[in-house]
Amino acid sequence: MLEKNFTPKRTICKVTFSIPEEWADKEVKLAGDFNEWDKEEDTLEKKKDKWTITKRLKPENTYRFRYLIDGEKWENDDAADKYVPNEFGTEDSVVEIGK
Repeated sequence: MLEKNFTPKRTICKVTFSIPEEWADKEVKLAGDFNEWDKEEDTLEKKKDKWTITKRLKPENTYRFRYLIDGEKWENDDAADKYVPNEFGTEDSVVEIGK
């Protein structure tokens, strides 16, 4: 699930990425264009019934991303704005940040 909230001047968009708790047993990492696909930089926190993280992203950009589940399985976001093919023969999730 994606939730987008702009700062008052719309210079930053706070995007909350979340997936259901049952998708992972131990950990969930977020990798994408915004962190150079670093699998260690962004770890989702387990809160109630979901895994979640909020990133501050620049408006007027499009970002590819995926979740790394328990260090071994890549998943897309069910609520992504769209999906695009990647060089591994699968698809990446995309979040589009408007103005």
